[in-house]
Amino acid sequence: MAKYAYPAIFTKEENGYSIQFPDLESCYTSADNLTGGIEMAADVLCLTLYWQEKEGKDIPAPTAVNEVVHEKEEFVSLIACDTDWYRRFYDSKSVKKTLTLPSWLNDLAERNGINFSSVLQKALKAELHIG
Repeated sequence: MAKYAYPAIFTKEENGYSIQFPDLESCYTSADNLTGGIEMAADVLCLTLYWQEKEGKDIPAPTAVNEVVHEKEEFVSLIACDTDWYRRFYDSKSVKKTLTLPSWLNDLAERNGINFSSVLQKALKAELHIG
């Protein structure tokens, strides 16, 4: 649940680029051009790290860019992602929570048409300092 930056190896192919992350197993993609490759790399990196976080797996430390072993015709670029943003964008499934509050407060809120879910979401976002 954080911001990450990992080195990616870009390999020029006949029809674009293939991209792999040497620090992360099964984390690779491809694209028709370099701009698309950078976008696709950020997306697959975020998806991979998001699932590792969600499953409670250890996330390896990234190798320093100048220490990444690659072929002469390849190049290495640092790719960044934010799994908190990714989670908010893609994992918007609602979950049910049970809470307890004083009866008088519940009655007053209901009489005033307060949406409990909306108020709780706003309060949690404010408490966590997220937009």
